[in-house]
Amino acid sequence: MRDDNGVGKGLLIGFLTGAAVGSIIALLFAPKSGKELREDIKNKSQDFMDDAEQYLVSAKDKASQLINEGKKKSERLVSDAKEKVDALLGEAEKILTDAKDKAGHAVETGKVKVEKEGERLKTAIKAGMDAYRSEKEV
Repeated sequence: MRDDNGVGKGLLIGFLTGAAVGSIIALLFAPKSGKELREDIKNKSQDFMDDAEQYLVSAKDKASQLINEGKKKSERLVSDAKEKVDALLGEAEKILTDAKDKAGHAVETGKVKVEKEGERLKTAIKAGMDAYRSEKEV
């Protein structure tokens, strides 16, 4: 797209320059009086100035359109990025919640096992103490 703009711009500038040079040469070699020649040069230069102004207005309009398109595209990109970030954050929160739940379950399971083993150990120690006392008494 940029290549098209560069070629079009170069073509238009070349056309305007060629027209200006050609007009000036034609005026200089035309059999007219000095006053007529100056008037013709003045008219032609005014025509070229008008053409140049039209080109500038057209260029400004195109630039404005390109800027607006760029803004719209960047807004879309930002919006898409926000949606993706929100989705990732949601997934991350879900994973964190699941991890907390699993960790809590594992802690509870471990706690129950430790309590059971503690009770078993107490029972074994008590049985050992009772056996020691009965052996000591005999």
